[in-house]
Amino acid sequence: MLLLISPDGVEEALECAKAAEHLDIVDVKKPDEGSLGANFPWVIREIRGAVPADKPVSATVGDVPFKPGTVAQAALGAAVSGATYIKVGLYGCTTPDQAIEVMRGVVRAVKDYRPDAFVVASGYADAHRIGCVNPLALPDIARRSGSDAAMLDTAIKDGTRLFDHVDPEACGEFVRLAHEAGLLAALAGSVKPADLATLTRIGTDIVGVRGAVCEGGDRNTGRIQPRLVADFRAEMDRHAREHAATLAAS
Repeated sequence: MLLLISPDGVEEALECAKAAEHLDIVDVKKPDEGSLGANFPWVIREIRGAVPADKPVSATVGDVPFKPGTVAQAALGAAVSGATYIKVGLYGCTTPDQAIEVMRGVVRAVKDYRPDAFVVASGYADAHRIGCVNPLALPDIARRSGSDAAMLDTAIKDGTRLFDHVDPEACGEFVRLAHEAGLLAALAGSVKPADLATLTRIGTDIVGVRGAVCEGGDRNTGRIQPRLVADFRAEMDRHAREHAATLAAS
């Protein structure tokens, strides 16, 4: 399981760089613009320069509307700015067909520019609260659009968490559907260390966190702390070892 950490700017990215050995992907977002709020192109460039060259930089394009052309341009801007993982929050898409249309535009715009870029179709575990596409539709949306991964996060950051809206069994089904489609499965949404056993068991490929590695556990007012990143990775590794041992014994 890969660990994706989301700093909100260059200062926090430098803290991530101090903990680079413990993380796999640095994700650029702007939390005050939403769950998958997009940051400025120059911030993506600066963060790309601030973290080790061997660490991929991910960038969110935003909690986007159903405007395929607008979203495709934004996604290309993120790629040009230095991101190799491009995440699109399908906030304004109410049907799978709308989501597929948006993601096909993103895939073409990004991969025409950089074929090795990694496109992530992101939906929301609490989709019922905002009226967007069903979480379990995301793997098929990602597959049919040519994306590389399907992701679930939470749209409304009010203290509720991933498993409050999509229970572990349904998340396991999400992961299974993604893997059957040849995709990676990413899960986020106020993930805590206590969730790692479940996330490991169901085969999650990428776990995205912010609050869990921020001082005080607060994604908005807390700041990312390298020691908390190291602690979270240590928990990930422990659960991976325990899961491997369980499989070997069965």
